[in-house]
Order: sequence, then C-alpha cells, then structure tokens
Amino acid sequence: IPVFILAGLLVHCVFLVSIFDIYFSSPLVHGMTPQQTPLPPPAKRLVLFVADGLRADSLYELDSNGTARAPYLRSILENNGSWGISHTRVPTESRPGHVALIAGFYEDVSAVAKGWKENPVEFDSVFNESKYTWSWGSPDILPMFAKGATGDHVYTFCYAAESEDFGAKDAAKLDTWVFDHVKSFFNSSRSNQTLFSALNEEKVVLFLHLLGIDTNGHAHRPNSREYQENIKQVDEGVKEIASLIDNFYGNDGKTAFILTSDHGMTDWGSHGAGHPSETLTPLIVWGAGVNYPQKVTSQFFEDNFLKGSYSGALLFLAEWKLENLKRLDVNQADIAPLMASLIGVPFPLNSVGTLPLEYLNTSAVFKAESMFTNAVQILEQFKVKMSQKKETTLSILFTPFKPLSASEQINILKKIRLYIEQQKYDEAVSLCKTLINLALEGLSYYHTYDRLFLGLSIAVSFVGWTTYVILVIIKAHTNLTKTVPANKKKSTVLFYGFASAGMIIAFFLLIQTCPWTYYIYCLLPVPVWYAVVKEIPVIQDLATNVLSLHIGQFIGFLLVCVLGIEILVFSFFYRSALTVGLLVFAGWPVITQLWIQTKIKALIWTLLCVLLAIFPLMPVVGREPNIPLVIAAGLLTILISFFSLASLCKSENKYRDNEDLKVYFYQMFSVALSTYVVGSTHNSLEIKQGLPVMNQIISWMTLVLSPVLLLLSPTFLFERLFSILLSLMSTYLLLSTGYEALFPLALFGLMFAWINMEQEALQHYGLSLKPKLAVFNFTCTMDITQFRQLHLDDVRRSFFFVFFIVTAFFGTGNIASINSFDPASVYCFLTVFSPFMMGGLLLLKVAIPFVLVSCAFEAVQVTTQLSSKSLFLIVLVISDIMALHFFFLVKDYGSWLDIGTRYS
Repeated sequence: IPVFILAGLLVHCVFLVSIFDIYFSSPLVHGMTPQQTPLPPPAKRLVLFVADGLRADSLYELDSNGTARAPYLRSILENNGSWGISHTRVPTESRPGHVALIAGFYEDVSAVAKGWKENPVEFDSVFNESKYTWSWGSPDILPMFAKGATGDHVYTFCYAAESEDFGAKDAAKLDTWVFDHVKSFFNSSRSNQTLFSALNEEKVVLFLHLLGIDTNGHAHRPNSREYQENIKQVDEGVKEIASLIDNFYGNDGKTAFILTSDHGMTDWGSHGAGHPSETLTPLIVWGAGVNYPQKVTSQFFEDNFLKGSYSGALLFLAEWKLENLKRLDVNQADIAPLMASLIGVPFPLNSVGTLPLEYLNTSAVFKAESMFTNAVQILEQFKVKMSQKKETTLSILFTPFKPLSASEQINILKKIRLYIEQQKYDEAVSLCKTLINLALEGLSYYHTYDRLFLGLSIAVSFVGWTTYVILVIIKAHTNLTKTVPANKKKSTVLFYGFASAGMIIAFFLLIQTCPWTYYIYCLLPVPVWYAVVKEIPVIQDLATNVLSLHIGQFIGFLLVCVLGIEILVFSFFYRSALTVGLLVFAGWPVITQLWIQTKIKALIWTLLCVLLAIFPLMPVVGREPNIPLVIAAGLLTILISFFSLASLCKSENKYRDNEDLKVYFYQMFSVALSTYVVGSTHNSLEIKQGLPVMNQIISWMTLVLSPVLLLLSPTFLFERLFSILLSLMSTYLLLSTGYEALFPLALFGLMFAWINMEQEALQHYGLSLKPKLAVFNFTCTMDITQFRQLHLDDVRRSFFFVFFIVTAFFGTGNIASINSFDPASVYCFLTVFSPFMMGGLLLLKVAIPFVLVSCAFEAVQVTTQLSSKSLFLIVLVISDIMALHFFFLVKDYGSWLDIGTRYS
C-alpha cells in the first residue's frame, strides 16, 4: 500500500508539473542584440500617465448636460494630439497591463502559477532602456520595473501600501499624492544641481501611476459619482503637471505626453476577463513628434461594446461627439515601441508590439527606419528561439518554420533596405509589417514545437495509471477475480522487455540534449504500463466476467458512466450543466423504485435537489451585492438551529450528555453575531466611515474560534454534522455579499437527505442491515471485518460525491475567476488592498462548501460499511478521467477565467 500511494503521488505530481512545462512555460527568450532607430528622435523626454482602471467610454463620453468629463484632455485630442482606443489583452489585470504598456509583451503565462511575484521572469522595458526614469505611484506596480532594470537609473516614489483602502472616504487622494509629489520633485530640482542636470538629459521618462480611479471603481462601481469625479480630478492633475513640465523646460517643444490605462472595468467593478468594458482603454498622445488631430467624414470600428440598447462603435463616436476626428486604434503592446521611437531608445528586447506610425508627426524616412528597427528587433527574438530549439533536436528530425527560412530572412531584409534607399517608404513599411507578422508566427511555432510529443507522453502515462487503479479496485475490493500465482519466468521476460524500451527512450533523449524534465515525462509510461501488463490474469478474469453479462446491461452501464463524466466536464465551462445533473438526481428515487419504501425521504430529496439546481442558473456572485439576503440567510440559519435543537432535546438517546448541547448555543450566538457584523460593516462603508475596528476584531475572532467550538461538539453523526454547518456558516456569512449565503444551507440540507437515502438504498439492494443513524457515533472504532466488498451501486455513490464537490465549487461562481471576485467579500476582515490575505480568505470561502460535502461523504462511507480506500479509489478514477479531458482542453491564452478554469 505505501508503494501504491507513493506511485500515485508521483504520477499526479508529474501530471500537474507537466502542465506548466507544456502549456505555461515562458515564451520569453534572452540574448538578443538591442535595436535602435539610427535617426535623431523628435522628443527628448516622455511623460506617461497611466490611469489605472479607466474605461475608454468613461473618459470620452459627455456628461448628461453635454460637457466633457475631462475638459483638458478633451481639448488636447480636439486641438493638439491624436487619440484612439488601446485594445488590451486578457487577463485585464494591473501587472500584465503595465508589462504590455512598458515592456511591449503580453503577460507571460507562466506567471499564472507565480501569483503576485513582481518578476516571474526577467524582461526588458522602455524604462530600462532610458537614460533616467522617475516614477510615482503604487507600491504594487513601480518596484517590478525598477528591480528589472540594469544599473541604478530607474527611481520610484511610492505611497504606503495601507493607503490602498477600498473603505477609504476618498480614494482620489492616491492620485493627489502623486501629483503633489511630482510638483515638489520639480521644485526641489531647482536647488539640486545633480538632479537638475539629470532632468535635462535626453531619453528621460517620467511615469505617473494613478490608482485612484481603479480603487473607486472597485469600491463604488464605474457608474458611481466617486469614479466619475475621480476622472475630473485626474484631468485637472494632468493639466497642472503638463503645464509645470512645459514651464520647467522653457516650452522647448521636446516633451511627448501619453495618457492611457492598463485595463478597464465591468459595470459591477471587476476586471480580469475579456468584456469590452475591460479591454477597451483610452489612448491620448500629444507633444513632440506626435500628429495633430486629423479630420474625417466617416469611420467605423467593430468594438462590440454593448451599453444599454447601443451596439457598435459608430453610435459611440456620435455619442462622444468624436465621429469627425480620426480614431487611431492600437494594441496595448504597440505603445512600448511608440514610446521608444519618440525618445530614441532601443526597442525593449522582448517587445512584440508594432509601431503605430499614424501617431507620429515625423519624416517619412524616420517612420521607415523606425519600422525597420521594429521588424529586426522581433526577428532577433525569432532567431534566438529557433537556435534554442535546433540545439535540442536531432538535425534529421528538426522541422524549421518554412515561411521564414534563413534565405527568406536575408531576402526580405535586403528588399526593405533597398526600398528605403530608393525612398519607397510605403513599400518598405508594408514589407516590415509582413516580416513582423511572420516572425511572430514563427515565435509561436517554436514555442509550441514539442507540445504534441510531450502531451502524448503524459497522456499515455495517465491512461496507464488510471487503468492500473481500475485493476487494483477489481482485484482487491470485488469478487470478480480469483487469485492466480505469478509466473516468474513471464515476469522476468516482461521486466527486461520494458527495461530495454526505457533505455532506448533515454538514449534518444540523451543524444538530443533534452531538458531533464523530458526524461521524466517520456520514461514514466514504462513502469506504469509494466505494472498494468503484469496484471494480465486480472484482465482475463474481468473479460470473462464481462462476457458472461447481458450485453445490453453492460453497454447501458458504460453509457451512463460516460454521460455522467461528460456532464461533470461540461459543468466546468457551463454551470447550467449542474442544474441538469441535479434534476436527474431528483428523479433517482423514482428510477430505482426507492420511493416505494420511503416516500417522505424521497420527496425531501427531490425537493432539495430542485432547490439546489436553482443556484447554478443564478448570476456569478459579486456582480450585484445584496446584504439583506445575507442577513436573511443568517436569520434562517438561527431559525433552523432552534428547530433542530428542540428536536434533539425531545429525542431519547441514552448515550447523549445534554451538557454537550450547550456548544450549539455558543455556535448559534456566533452566527447571530456574524449576521450583525455583516449588516453593520456594509452600512458603515456605505456612509464612508470605514471598517469599524470592533467589527474587524469580531470577524477575525469568529474565524479562529469557530473550528475550536466545532471540536467541542458531540460526536454523534447528525449532531456533529449540524455543528459543522453552524461553525462554517458563521465564517461564510462574513465572506458573503449576496445570494451565495443561502447556498451552504441548501447544500447541507441535500447532504443530510443523501445520508438518509443511502441507508435506504443499502437496504433496497439487500447489502446489509439498516444501521440506526441517530445513535451512530464517530468516536466508535470501526470493525474492519464488517467492511463489505464493492457493489455496482458504490460507483454511483462515488459519482454523487464528485458531482457534489463540483457543485460546491461552481454552484455560485467560478473558483478560477478573478473577474467574479468582489473585494466586498472580505470587507468584514479588511479593506486595505492585500492580495495574499484577500486571496486566502477567498479560498477559504470556496473551501467551506467543499468541507460540507466531504464530511457528508465520510458519513456515507462509514454508515454503508465500506472502507474509505475502496470508495476513494473509485473517486480517483472518475477524477483522473476528468483530468485527462482537461489536459487537452488547457489554454495558454485568454483571460484568467479561461486559463484559470483549465488550470484549476
């Protein structure tokens, strides 16, 4: 058994780690040569304003009275600069958004497993390439660019992390802090000759990170007065800073300004996924080297931006009164090469952005040379990636990216250079764009070069493991096979055969100088399938038993198993599949004729299945907070507790000590206290008085003491299970913002009914006598001689458990979706932004329904006289088959929702 457990742990660890090697490995390469436009740049310095969480429509739209929400920026885009929409990529989070803006590449997917670590991989940025960069803003954003820089030329000025408080009276103070510190910085430079000289150098960047809009959006929603007032304050601050900088440099006309955002925000105050409100951000550029506004008669963009009854960008341009000013859209990563081109620094080495030439007001030769530099910089990444792959692949097996062979590269580069010399700048630019697209395709080709090979190796291992577990179940926990003495001669031949295959695979990997992880992935199938083939006698016995069955029954059983697992897989993407499953469960007593022997229990089971089936059809939690529903859930819990307590007191159980029932009163008081704290906290935040200290203390004490009270409760089956519910509910209420507070009650009710129904099913199939659940005690030692062998109905029991676990995860939302996480969920515990603490509390919230299901399953296992190992092995097989599905459905692109769902 220890060997089996260790083997299982090893296989599953390799399976999990392989996902990161195959799907979530970093696409970044190192060792490229910096590329810089050879002509003098139009600007000496660049000022970058990033208004965190600012939506495009929120900035561009007019107020109800027809006036601009940001009058200064409106006058800039109408008279002095160029404007457009920056299309961000998912995940729409602050870290990836800023990396795309400043480093020119989209989020490295390997960061999905590294949380909020500043730099999961080393990367180059515009700041790193500048002569000096000064930055002001959030401690969550600025340090990652300073720590990634070579030398000591990127300076950061951050406010305290505690300032990022969702419960603060006015989050706009974060932006005011930035503007005030920039002003004092320039004032102090007049008396500091070293700083003054540095500021007058070329290739200088000033970065202002403005977090107030994002914080107000999370706390009050983007349509709130606070969010819109914050935009006006940012507009005034930008105006003051632009005027200050122009005056400081004597209006020399050598400063370029860019205002944009890292991501937008949904109407319900979240971001992370791919809704247009999250991916469409504003971009306004003005100053040195930037085009003036261009008049147009008509223009159309496919934004799919839905707002009320409006659909399509044409309506928005008219609504914004901008339909006659040319809108210049870019991808977010294109802004990094734009900044590099404006101040003449090398393009960031890992940038995949394409220089948006329409923003530049420079000579045609400068534009052509800049595009050529851009193309060569991306081609350099392609060359390094190709050489890395070539080194680890046998020459006879290496398949190059044919559209960009060595000769084709030379040919395209020569053509571009010739066009520039012949002053055919448009042709040169067009060919540069073609080269960029080919190089990006080639980068993707080599990054996924080994994906199919490694994926098949892992799949073969996992199929082998799952087959082996099925054989172990049949051999050790059923009566389907008979013990056959091992044939030592056959075993020896088998061993040497598989050992030889392993040596051939290892040699093949060795001559290709493959990474050490490849050895694990490719050699793992050998011992796994050796263990399977060794069990040939079991397979033969199984085949004999299967052939003796009625073929229709066997096929029917297989179809039901396949359909059940496919519904589970489907539910990970479409929560409504859980509703379908629960409605089928509701008919289970009728299908199996169980309702005949226990009509009342069957009716309760059916009603509770239908009740729980409603939750997956509800919107994802967090979009519309409803505190009265949370309070109602708390009061309902207390009401149910009173009825249950009265029932327990009336029941006659000679083993029960009534002193134990006092624990319930303490737990009920804890639930009542949590209900009060939720209402009180949200009222306090609504009137902008912050999180009351007493409420915060009570919340943390409840979190710590609830498990302690649980351990003091009686160990009789129903008493202990009810104590678990009360203990978990007191914490769950504190983490709820809406209808999800009712979910554990409905789930627990169904689990209670499940335990009772399983007793009826046990008697129905004549497997054992029906035990008295009322006096069943968890502290009593189980007699292992009473454990029975597995029955076909036990497969259904295990499937129920897996289904209920998935329902616990996805019943009210998506565990993997940052987008469905509302910071309001943790406001009873803290309001200051703390990703680790908030993430930990969110995981606790997710785990609570899981615990309820697991406890119920334990009760089912012990009361149906099964060993936990036998049921668990069936659960393992179901889970592993689901995992194999997901292995081929993993995506390394898309939103945190898309990536995270597959990962989880």
